[in-house]
Amino acid sequence: MYGREAEQAEIDRLLADARAGRSGALLVRGEAGIGKSALLGYAERAAADAGDGAPRMRVLRATGVEAEQDIPFAGLHQLLWPVQDRIDALPPVHARTLQAVLGLGAGVECRPSDRFGAGLALLTLLADLADRQPLLCLVDDLQWIDRGTSEALLFAARRLAAEGVAMLFATREETFGGTGLPELRPRRLARADAGRLLADRGLPAALHDRVFRESAGNPLALIEFAAAGRGLPDGGVTPLPVADRVLASFRAQIAALPERARLMLLIAAAEGRGYMPTQLGAAQRFGVDLSDLAAAEQARLVEVTGGSITFRHPLVRAAAYQDAPSALRVEVHRALAEAADDPSCRARHRASAAVTPDESVAAELETQAARAAELADFDTAASLYRQAAWLTPDRPGRARRLRHAASAVLRAGHAEAALSLAAEAEQYAGDPAERARLASVRAAVEFERGDPCSAARLLVEHAAGAAPAEARTMLRTAATYAWTTGELAGVRDAAERLRALGRPDKAVDGMALVAAGDHEAGLPLLTELIAEVRAAEASSPAPDAAFADRRMEAVHAGLIVGDDEATLELAAAHAAYCRAGGLLGSLPGVLRAQAQAQVAAGLHRDAESTVAEAVALARDIGLRRGTGLLREPLARIAAIEGDEQRVRELLADAPPDAAAYALGLLDLGLGRHADALRRFEDVAHRMAAAEADRVKAAVRAGDPDRAREPLERFQRWAQAGGQPWALAVAARCRALLDDAEEPFAEAVRLHAEHGGRPFERARTQLLYGEWLRRSRRRSDARAPLRSALETFERLRAAPWAERARAELRATGDAGATAPAAAPDVLDRLTPQERQVVRLAADGVSSREIAAQLFLSPRTVEYHLYKAYPKLGVSSRRELPRVLAAAGRAES
Repeated sequence: MYGREAEQAEIDRLLADARAGRSGALLVRGEAGIGKSALLGYAERAAADAGDGAPRMRVLRATGVEAEQDIPFAGLHQLLWPVQDRIDALPPVHARTLQAVLGLGAGVECRPSDRFGAGLALLTLLADLADRQPLLCLVDDLQWIDRGTSEALLFAARRLAAEGVAMLFATREETFGGTGLPELRPRRLARADAGRLLADRGLPAALHDRVFRESAGNPLALIEFAAAGRGLPDGGVTPLPVADRVLASFRAQIAALPERARLMLLIAAAEGRGYMPTQLGAAQRFGVDLSDLAAAEQARLVEVTGGSITFRHPLVRAAAYQDAPSALRVEVHRALAEAADDPSCRARHRASAAVTPDESVAAELETQAARAAELADFDTAASLYRQAAWLTPDRPGRARRLRHAASAVLRAGHAEAALSLAAEAEQYAGDPAERARLASVRAAVEFERGDPCSAARLLVEHAAGAAPAEARTMLRTAATYAWTTGELAGVRDAAERLRALGRPDKAVDGMALVAAGDHEAGLPLLTELIAEVRAAEASSPAPDAAFADRRMEAVHAGLIVGDDEATLELAAAHAAYCRAGGLLGSLPGVLRAQAQAQVAAGLHRDAESTVAEAVALARDIGLRRGTGLLREPLARIAAIEGDEQRVRELLADAPPDAAAYALGLLDLGLGRHADALRRFEDVAHRMAAAEADRVKAAVRAGDPDRAREPLERFQRWAQAGGQPWALAVAARCRALLDDAEEPFAEAVRLHAEHGGRPFERARTQLLYGEWLRRSRRRSDARAPLRSALETFERLRAAPWAERARAELRATGDAGATAPAAAPDVLDRLTPQERQVVRLAADGVSSREIAAQLFLSPRTVEYHLYKAYPKLGVSSRRELPRVLAAAGRAES
């Protein structure tokens, strides 16, 4: 640990925090030989040191092995084998998930519901272990850990908070970018520190400068070159990179070994895992055995302990493998395949030994790929499908396996790689049905890229070649994609093709009719769908996946119809379904829909909490695309509040339609009516609310003729949908255009009788109050203006509140200049504290809250501990009273 004082201090802080009950993670990143493993070793020793009364930490350790990259959850198995007995104590869904991915127990049928299920189960296990003793997880050579394990580990690392878990990872310089974890980058040693190391190694001082120059301060190179002593080669004017020079040093040492020792090293290197039974089984075929490693052990190239052969450094393994003749490597892999007792290892070695396409090897790899996909390790599945495709002799089989690889890569979140594989598969696909399946993959990629329009066209164009059931799925997806982008002709086309197939779909037909302007026929279909799903929800406490898909369609239908109550109910049910099933990949989209409905219902702080959860979850599971779409509900809130800078920040990555509507709402609030009108005209074809706002913008911009067409469309939409808030807004628009009191009075009555959408209600009251004041009925104007002001203040709608105050002052109301109402007590909480407090007030236990929010019970208790003083309470028992008071203030 020469010259590593700063790095040691960082690790000491990480361990001290864990011992104090605070979780943390650190990623040690650097080139080969820089000392990453040494730092992890230091952490392991420090964790066991109980000096100064500090508690000893339990240590779990795993090291990535290049040969195990394509074995699903091999790294997780290595990390958790000492604590397998604790898995049974977890909640059943997490216990079954870990048992399945680790291959524990016969007949375990549970599989991760999506690729993040194992991470959620791991999070629960680590928190459970830390309840008994502070925990340190060490993962070396993360770049070689299988992808399923690395995703699970990084998910857990990003979600831990107050459990007493420290996680320390080490990886190569060029790998694992964008983890979101703090990083530690050990530097090469300074001359003085390098001199101390070389002196302690017994190297004469006269050679220090030369060794330091050749090693460039890399610790491993210093050690290896010091051992070489006077035989150190000169690097010349353009020396190789340090890692390559160290590799050359190891090659020289291996070349000096007896032939039998070199062969035994090659067998060990090719096997990769250090699993001695397989290595010795292969060795028998070549007439060598363990005793032939004696010379390599004496040279400190390998260690033979227990039942494994371990290379001193990964570069030793690389040197032993790369310097062997290719023909000999093939023979060694064949021998290892024959000796292997594990199907995945056998398939890997058979693939490494194959020099020409071989259907039997390809089929074996495909079987292992399907198993990896079942375990939701899609990166591993994709790698195996690719290998299988390359070894497939016939073109249709190669196309099919490449398509499976593309699908797996896409499910792993790598859109561009999926597109490349799909394009390669198309070169071999002649069957229309196969080309249609590839079009589905390409469409999903285009949607991920932010181009739903192209995605919809791909699906519609290729649906004719698909089997009827697949065609229906493609066309339903195409309609949804087309609707989101405003490509309404695509919605109608999908509906027509579904009817031609004899498989009409209520959701698609409803959207198509609305897109064609036939609100009278389209909106009732969507309303029927919502009613059917709500009725089925009430009679089916445990819906299956097919019903869950239908429920999500009903959520989107609710947003289109403007049925906030149904949308909130169905979105909450679907979010609960995703939480219970560990469907983390689906949850951000559900939460966005829920937040949209919450904004419409005036639940702005709840919407902020919902979006915060969605964005954090998307970050933690690596879904960085689409966060602009997730933040769009926040942009609407900021627009209502008149915060122009925040609106533009939130819309930086949002789709054009979402950005245009939020900016139009901002312009409307700030009195920029001509700009608002232009923006609303851009999106009114798809957003009914924009039609109503066009009326206001056109009238206030002094161009009432441009208000008549949107008013007519919005009235028909409101009548067809039957939502009271929409009927009230339609009446308000008529009153605004006709400058008449009767429709104003009707709008106020509808708002008062049916409630809903407080922002719209307050806008109606403001406009009615303005009309009354202009009609010199100042005393009549005060009541609606006061009510509007109260709502605007609660919603923090500053520009709207200021307008209401100005109108009140114009009526002679002295209270119009009074300061805004005191903020909601819940505003003192962070979004996550707010979520936890609401659930705790409903009597949900910390363990149940943790399961719902993908946290640990300790983190839940930590959030409550932080929230109590902010709310002026000391226990859970007082929370219902505080929330009830806050609810009365909101209403």
